[in-house]
Amino acid sequence: MKKRPSPYLTHEVWQVLGGGLLLLAAILTEHFGAPYPAVLAVYLAALCVAGCTVWLDAVKGILRRDLLDEKFLMTVASVGAFIIGSYAEGVAVMLFFLAGEYFEHQAVARSRKSIRALMDVRPDRAIRLTDGAEEEIDVDDLSIGETVVIRPGDRVPVDCTILDGAGLIDAAALTGESVPVGVREGSTLASGTVCLNCRLIARVDRVADESAASRVLSLVEDANEAKSRQENFITRFARVYTPAVVLAAVLIGVGVPLILLAAGHTPGWTDWLHRALTFLVVSCPCALVISVPLSFFGGIGGAASEGILFKGGNRMNALSHVGTVCCDKTGTLTEGRFEVREVTPAEGVDRAELISLAASAEQSSTHPIAAAIRRLAPDAPAPENVEERAGRGIAATVDGRTILVGSKRLLVEEGVFVPDGAFGSVFVAADGRFLGWITVGDAVRPESKNTVERLRRLGVKRIGMLTGDAPENAAPVAESLSLDFVRASLLPDGKYQAVEELIREKNGSVLYVGDGINDAPVIALADIGVAMGGVGSDAAIEAADLVIMSDKLDRLPKAVRIARRTVAIARQNIVFALTVKLAILILSATGINSSMWLAVFADVGVAVIAILNAMRALRVKRL
Repeated sequence: MKKRPSPYLTHEVWQVLGGGLLLLAAILTEHFGAPYPAVLAVYLAALCVAGCTVWLDAVKGILRRDLLDEKFLMTVASVGAFIIGSYAEGVAVMLFFLAGEYFEHQAVARSRKSIRALMDVRPDRAIRLTDGAEEEIDVDDLSIGETVVIRPGDRVPVDCTILDGAGLIDAAALTGESVPVGVREGSTLASGTVCLNCRLIARVDRVADESAASRVLSLVEDANEAKSRQENFITRFARVYTPAVVLAAVLIGVGVPLILLAAGHTPGWTDWLHRALTFLVVSCPCALVISVPLSFFGGIGGAASEGILFKGGNRMNALSHVGTVCCDKTGTLTEGRFEVREVTPAEGVDRAELISLAASAEQSSTHPIAAAIRRLAPDAPAPENVEERAGRGIAATVDGRTILVGSKRLLVEEGVFVPDGAFGSVFVAADGRFLGWITVGDAVRPESKNTVERLRRLGVKRIGMLTGDAPENAAPVAESLSLDFVRASLLPDGKYQAVEELIREKNGSVLYVGDGINDAPVIALADIGVAMGGVGSDAAIEAADLVIMSDKLDRLPKAVRIARRTVAIARQNIVFALTVKLAILILSATGINSSMWLAVFADVGVAVIAILNAMRALRVKRL
């Protein structure tokens, strides 16, 4: 078997080792009094070994009109140092620059490896079951409706629904949750999860490119295209900064001596050229250009490993300044699994009739409340005509009778008298007569209260609920969670207007968390839109800035901490690099200390320190 080359023995390592040994040989040759041509030849050999690839890249940059990149600056500095007789310093510039390149490549490789490990969740092969025969095929060849077999230890190839079998699955690769989840017939499986102890037969619900693992991969890959404010600043800064420092170096190395010569003074060409070359080395912006994007790259990768998917560094900026959090109720703050708690018929109305008519009208509705009502009368007749009333309920024809099932607002709009004492989740009327109401309950998620408390400790000023549910259903949830505000009975456009008002108040970024297709416009409008990735609709996930794959709201405070830490690391690198470089630029330009060794530290040393600091963004487990 062919042995893989070590990832650590890169060309930079070989060049540093070769150039370093030749530099040592040159210094020893010079120390022991060898002839000048021999000393120069060894120094030149050291420079050629250390600088050959950098020079080649500099030439390529010139050919593509990218003249003022760091490779060009290092080439000018090292060759210039040789011209003025600073041989050891010229070689050292290249050696330290290569060492910095090596650290950069290793840091980026480590970040990419972390993300690749997360993304390596979609299997290439699947087992298709056709007429009782199993066939191993490419996962891309699966079609919706086909049947697949998932064996113990296999990754789920595509999003599917279990037809037969029960056991445990590991969803950590997608959600960051380490606790196995129990599944059985009827349970849905996301691609990329691992079947632990069971053999499952499942129906394909999505093709490979549209399944969960592919969507996660696409989200993380696209995230690197959306740059943060800091990254955009560095890009704009480098475009102005690099030409400016090159011009300053020319003025120091040539302009100042010419002015001194014109004034009748001795120009001291060598000294001023040395200062200019030192100035060039110090000014190289690689510490900023590398470390700031690397910080956000690491933060996005680290968050993804926890089941938190940012769609770019710019979203981290907004989340780090969050001041208001708004949550949908059903499926976000609550479980989204409704049960009928009480059926209250009006005077003279039979309870069984009330249930049967309500269940019939709700036959075609996909709302979880409708499912809870249907379970009371599974054999109820199908309606003849059904008309959805957005955000209010349903009008249907059952056995020739016009049935209204929905909010009190729906019945009042249709001219039905509703007694003042009627308080429930769903109101029912037939042919203009009020029949009664059904109270449906939805349990608060166990993690919701803890999430609200943790967000408050993070400095979030206001936390509230925006829901289409009735006030009498929303109020107990808001009270149990100690929310600052609750707005109920909101249609999708009402939620949109409410978030617009909050944004206009300018009390920090406004975050909205939702999961349904009706939440998609509000998620897109908010400064930070958050979708619950497992139960969330495709529209909500597409519109969101942040996707929580585990569907657990307690990931939200962690997302805020990751965002704040990542932005803080990027700012630390900007301030540190600019401060050190500015100080040494002043020292070099004024001649107080124009040592090339100090310049090398200002370039390579600062870059290495900034890169090591940026790599901290990957470590998010303990946040």
